[in-house]
Amino acid sequence: MTVVEIATQAKAATLTLQSLPEAQRLMALDAIADALIRESSAILTENQKDLAEAQRQNLKSALVDRLTLTEKSIISLAQMCRDVGAQEQVVGTVVEEYKRPNELVIRKQRIPLGVIGMIFESRPNVVVDGAALAIKSGNAIILKGGKEATFSNRKLFEVISEGIARILPPGSVSLVETREDVSELLRLNKYIDLMVPRGGSALIEFVRKHATMPVVAHDKGLCHIYVHADADPAMVLPILLNAKTQRPGVCNAMESLLLHQNYPGAKEALMALLEAGVELRGCTKSIALDSRVKQATSADYGTEYLETILSVKIVTSPDEAITHIQQHGSHHTEAILARDPMVIEEFLNAIDASALVVNASTRFNDGGELGLGAELGISTSKLHAYGPMGAREMTTTRFLVLGKGQIR
Repeated sequence: MTVVEIATQAKAATLTLQSLPEAQRLMALDAIADALIRESSAILTENQKDLAEAQRQNLKSALVDRLTLTEKSIISLAQMCRDVGAQEQVVGTVVEEYKRPNELVIRKQRIPLGVIGMIFESRPNVVVDGAALAIKSGNAIILKGGKEATFSNRKLFEVISEGIARILPPGSVSLVETREDVSELLRLNKYIDLMVPRGGSALIEFVRKHATMPVVAHDKGLCHIYVHADADPAMVLPILLNAKTQRPGVCNAMESLLLHQNYPGAKEALMALLEAGVELRGCTKSIALDSRVKQATSADYGTEYLETILSVKIVTSPDEAITHIQQHGSHHTEAILARDPMVIEEFLNAIDASALVVNASTRFNDGGELGLGAELGISTSKLHAYGPMGAREMTTTRFLVLGKGQIR
């Protein structure tokens, strides 16, 4: 099929998807979960082809980590499908109702957006995440993954297609594969209602520049943690290590650490990170605390490393930390470790990000961790979603006006 034919079929599917009973959506999600488990060996075989090519191309470890599927991760994907299904119903629900003085009853009802196009890099799991959330929210979805995951994406799409073939209309979930397909998709605003790019800045900018439909961008995560002078030392080290080292190649990992100059555990914090294998690039004051810290450049404070590299700055006040984040942040995830409620309140009021975290790891800005079941990605845009996009964030609302013969 051509890209236009795929988009046309997806648009036709939306007419049926919106009106399906919730039980049928759940049946489709269960079918995908069962198919993933049944075909796990075949999926891993195809994933190994992508990993072998990644090794030949000498891809960065962060990209390889995102690309890798395991038996455990496939089981998790299957469970994700069931978890998404178990979420509260989204499509058709009435979120508000009121009566006007003329006795008209006004309802706001949640409905799908229509056809969602999603362009993403590296992560084959996004094929399943996107399909599951689209089904739950009543949307059709057209997926375009990166060439580094071609075999994995294709196999996962085949498994999904077989699972839903007798349950959902043709075109509910589609896959395109070439760069030329992307350029064509971006012109099809007649069929595609929303485009969601998820990946590096170059991809985001390309889509923003060429898309003829609305775009919700899932951009880089240049995430900061500010450690205030009164932060609880018992929680600081576990949080910093988790935020940076548990999985450094993901968008909600800490990329920059701001330490108040009066925080008594600053030296120990730097030492712990260094001993965990993190390369630190910091200011003169941080180098004075540990000579193993390398001198940071201005570019370091604006870099999303996606590796075990961390920029560090010693600040004199919460205001300096806030100003630094305002200058360098990417509106993704920002965290503060502090006890003073006034300092915390100032931080929350001054910082603009899709998630603000108090006394916890930045790694919690994730759809599953926030109770959404899964996520299409983490939106760094504000219209119409900000932060992790679950099924609810893939819908809009319309008005239902119920009368008894009223005229204006």
